[in-house]
Amino acid sequence: MSSIRAIVVDDHGLVRQGIVSLLRESGEVEILKSVDSGEEAVNMATEYSPDIVLMDIVMKGMTGIEATRWIKEQNPQIKVILLSSEVNKDFIRAGLRSGMDGYLNKDSTSDLLLKAIHSVMKGEKFFGPDVTSLVFDDFSSGTKPKDNDVDKGERPKSSILSKREEEVLALIAEGKSLRQIGEELFISVKTVETHKLHIQDKLGLSSTAQLVRYALERKNPAR
Repeated sequence: MSSIRAIVVDDHGLVRQGIVSLLRESGEVEILKSVDSGEEAVNMATEYSPDIVLMDIVMKGMTGIEATRWIKEQNPQIKVILLSSEVNKDFIRAGLRSGMDGYLNKDSTSDLLLKAIHSVMKGEKFFGPDVTSLVFDDFSSGTKPKDNDVDKGERPKSSILSKREEEVLALIAEGKSLRQIGEELFISVKTVETHKLHIQDKLGLSSTAQLVRYALERKNPAR
């Protein structure tokens, strides 16, 4: 039986090395690459086409959730399990929208991690026990948009944006260029452009001009 081909992504070296060692010792997973950023995760997923990516969520630059969305758009067959040091409702919501296949707390046991990997490889969704209750509470009941909002054709609320996207949107409203935004947030211009495109997509905006107008209206709402 062939091993599962994986990429491990975490910007904390010791954590990343620990996950890699654990999976190698299992004899069930082949580590293709271990990287420390969302940008590298996207590039490596395209280059190596792994079976699965184990992805940290909170990283400098492109977050794990943003990287998951990119990977799923380019290679939907690749499975992604998000790993987090906390069980966070916002992370779970955003992860589900990004197309994640699983979500585990980093405190999970090695047996649980391997169980999650095998489950998602069979096409199932897998959530750690400390995540499951939040998933069912928040996503199985009462979270659909109201009918009158849909009928009015209103844009999706800005709450669908990630924290980093909110920061980028606020700086756009201040009239800053992509380069200036990148310098202020310590990310590349390419990453800023990626965030901008994601914001436009989420808000249903077709041009930069519409995005700037939206940002300004949000910053200075009509009284």
